[in-house]
Amino acid sequence: MREHKLVESFNAAIEGFLYVVKTERNMRIHFLFAIFILLLGIYLGFRPQELMILAITITLVLVAEMINTAVELIVDIIVEMEFHPIAKVIKDAVAGAVLLTVINAIIVGYLLFSGNVPFTLEDGITRLGQSPWHLTFISIIVVLSLTIIGKVTLRSGTPLRGGMPSGHAAIAFAMWTVIAFLTRNAIVTLLAFIMAFLIARHRIRDSIHTVWEVVAGAILGILSTGLIFQLLRQ
Repeated sequence: MREHKLVESFNAAIEGFLYVVKTERNMRIHFLFAIFILLLGIYLGFRPQELMILAITITLVLVAEMINTAVELIVDIIVEMEFHPIAKVIKDAVAGAVLLTVINAIIVGYLLFSGNVPFTLEDGITRLGQSPWHLTFISIIVVLSLTIIGKVTLRSGTPLRGGMPSGHAAIAFAMWTVIAFLTRNAIVTLLAFIMAFLIARHRIRDSIHTVWEVVAGAILGILSTGLIFQLLRQ
C-alpha cells in the first residue's frame, strides 16, 4: 500500500509538471531549451562539477516557472469575483523572480560554455564518443523523454504507471543495449538481457501493461540507444 501511494505521489508530481508544460508557452520554451543546453554540456565534455552547476541552474528556472504558474492560478481563484490591485503586485513579483533566475542562468551558462567550446566539431564528437558514461546518460534522457512524450501524445496511462509505451521496459532494454555496446563479454550481455526480460514480464504479469505496450517500450529503448551509440560512439 505504501509503495502504491508513493507511485501515486510521483505520478501526481509529474502530472503537475506536465500540466505546466502543456499549458504555459514560456515553460515549454524553458523546458526544451533546458534539455538542449544539458545535452550540449554533455556533448562538450563538461566535468561532473560543471554539469551539476548547470543542472541546478536549469532546475531553478523550471521550478520558478512552475511556482509562477501556481501563484497565478491561486490569485485568479481568490480574486475571481472582483479585481484587486494587490493581485497584480503578487503576479509581477513572482514573474520578477522568474526573470532573476533566467538572468542567473544566462550568466552561469556563459561562464560554463565560454571555457568549454571545442575548437572544431570533430574534436567535440571525438570527446563525446570516448566517454561511455556520457553516451549512457544521453541515452537514458532520450528514452525517458520519448516515453513521456509517447504517453502524453497517446493519452495513455500515467507517466510512471501503465500506458503506451512501457517506461520500465524501455529503460530496461536501453540499459541492456548500453551493456551490449560497452562489453564484449557474452555472459554479461546475456544476463543483462534476462534481467530486462524479467522486468518486462513482471509488468505484464501484474497487468500494468499489455504485451504490445511492453514490446513497444523494448523497441523504443533498443532503437533509441542503438542509434545514439551508432552515431556518436568512436
